[in-house]
Amino acid sequence: MSTVVLETKDGIATLTLNRPDQRNALNLEMCDALKAAIGSVAGDPSARVLLVRGNGPAFCAGADLKEREGKTPDWVKERRQRAFAAYAALAALEIPAIAIVDGACFGSGCEIATCCDFILASEKASFRYPEAQWGTVGATQRLPRIVGKAMAKELLFTGRIVAAEEAKTIGLVNRIVPSGKLADEAAAMAQHIAKAPPLAMRLAKRCIDRGLETDLKGGIEIEIQAIEENLAGKEWSAGVAAFKTRKEKS
Repeated sequence: MSTVVLETKDGIATLTLNRPDQRNALNLEMCDALKAAIGSVAGDPSARVLLVRGNGPAFCAGADLKEREGKTPDWVKERRQRAFAAYAALAALEIPAIAIVDGACFGSGCEIATCCDFILASEKASFRYPEAQWGTVGATQRLPRIVGKAMAKELLFTGRIVAAEEAKTIGLVNRIVPSGKLADEAAAMAQHIAKAPPLAMRLAKRCIDRGLETDLKGGIEIEIQAIEENLAGKEWSAGVAAFKTRKEKS
């Protein structure tokens, strides 16, 4: 059984973490499969949006610590680097990526989810950063950029479980949807995004991500470059024409 399953239909790519018997715990095989699947999405011109979900009652219970038993520090370092390579590939994806969390999302699962552009969660979702409590180091970079330094330190130092409502309050989750409606809500959002002009969508994502790495002046320059790239294509004129048609019909 593949540890990661990728399906693409009507512009929507769905990546499923697929170790349900292990609560989708991330092992070395899964790290490599995740990176390969993301590479396939990146190379697929038909893909307009990516949904990332877990098979079974958990999104991802974290790293598979059992596979580290008897391993050397060099092996663990290599395993971590391959996980980071998968995270980086997901974070660098040009199309919008949405994590769908309906259950436990711990450790490495949180890293995967926060590499997406945002998280849709059910009331059953819970989040935990147990790395420091388990004697390892991780999640020290993305988390504080989302929830702030003080909250990140609290979550990392205590390793406490964060329920869905609190996760939304601190900005870790965008929206909470009833568990039974989560898949449909995510699909509807993905369909809406997939219908949008793909170049404009990619450029909007690029501007936000790169703009936050610089000051306002630098960010405006990034947006101006994106506008020029967009004007070099045909999407913008098609969008104006479509708007005019809708207005005339209304």
